[in-house]
Amino acid sequence: MTNKIIKGILVLSLVSVAFAADDVVSAVHGFVQKVDSGAHILVVKTADGTNRTFHFVGETTVQGAKDSWHGITKGTEVVTHYTTRGTEDTAVEVDRVGKDGLKATKGTITSIDRGGKTLAVKGADGTEKTFDLTDHAAADAGKEMAEGTEKGAKVTVYYAEESGRKVAHFFEKV
Repeated sequence: MTNKIIKGILVLSLVSVAFAADDVVSAVHGFVQKVDSGAHILVVKTADGTNRTFHFVGETTVQGAKDSWHGITKGTEVVTHYTTRGTEDTAVEVDRVGKDGLKATKGTITSIDRGGKTLAVKGADGTEKTFDLTDHAAADAGKEMAEGTEKGAKVTVYYAEESGRKVAHFFEKV
């Protein structure tokens, strides 16, 4: 009897670990190819030419757009934060880049503190900007998508100005 209970606990533990791994948020930057609000699908073309399909749900947030998906159309530049369950990618957050959305700046990382959620970047003009990192940006920074984004790396930072602070939602190696 004890052996069955131990096996049951072990199976439940492994299942919970598998589900927790599925909830990891990743991000991709690109241009919208299609929004199908009826099918709840967003297709984003990345820099390498790959079309990525994301499902959106009631909890999906859209930054830089009015009335949820209003303004997000074919050609809109976005950063899509998503989770993967099996073969399905679900958009957690979609950040519009450009007018009424995130701003972008390029520079060289002078310091990065993933734990303290801060990033400092020196621009081509020699000025240094310090950014607070969102939870997504801090987590993304520890993944392969941010591989090579340590001190001295050239990056593009996508940020918003919130309450007088520059808040980086995403950054990628240039």
